[in-house]
This record gives sequence, structure tokens and C-alpha cells, in this order.
Amino acid sequence: MSEESSAGKPLPTKLILFDGVCVLCNGSMQFILKHERAAEFRFAAVQSDAGRRALAAHGQPTEDWDSVVVVDGPAVYLKSDAAIRIAGDLRAPWSWLRFLAILPRGLRDWFYDRVARNRYRLFGRYDQCRIPTAEERGRFLQ
Repeated sequence: MSEESSAGKPLPTKLILFDGVCVLCNGSMQFILKHERAAEFRFAAVQSDAGRRALAAHGQPTEDWDSVVVVDGPAVYLKSDAAIRIAGDLRAPWSWLRFLAILPRGLRDWFYDRVARNRYRLFGRYDQCRIPTAEERGRFLQ
């Protein structure tokens, strides 16, 4: 555990904050759960109380969010940097995507922003955040 949220609860050192009503984002979380090398990541929807507390604890906006956020200890990664950070913790061949970091961040984030702005139109939206399965429940902050 690392820093504490505004509620005083310790935050996990490897935390992924994602849009809980986005079909693409939820699919990405399922992909990460299936392909990560070690079960180190914890997850929270940005719409949840835990997600908002974690965002606030790291000085990030808590409304109108359009980026996955990775909190790794004191470091916060956004947009393509977050995606590359996640890729680095996946099993091969997915971990090889971390080499996209050699591309300029402006180019990577330009592409990321196009997908993020259109994610609901392209992939859909749930009416509410997905509830983790019993097996996943320990990996998601409440």
C-alpha cells in the first residue's frame, strides 16, 4: 500500500482507474485481468467513491474524465503513458507494446484522444458500472 486517500484508507501501489460505464474500458480491464504477469493491479471505476478519492489524492480531476489512469506508488500515468505502463506488466507478446514509448508522446496522445472522445459512439456504454465477479471482487476497490 502507498499513499492514503482523502478518506484515510491506504491506496494500492498499482491502481488502474477506468471509466466504469465504457464498454471498451471494461473490456480492457477484462483483458488485463486475463493477461497480466502477476496479479498486482487493483482497479476502480472513476465514477465510484474509491475512484474519485484516488483521483483527488493524486491531484487529478474527478469529473469529465477521458483517460485511463495508472497510479504506481507516487507516480501517476495518463493517456498513452498509462496504456504503455499497463502493457509493460502484461505477458508477452502484449508486453512488447511498451516499445510504443519510443514514439513522441504528442503523437501517441493524439491517437489516444481520438479513441477516448469517441469511445461511447464506437464501442457503446453501459447504463451503470459493471459489478465484478466473485473471483474479481478482491481486485476492485469499493
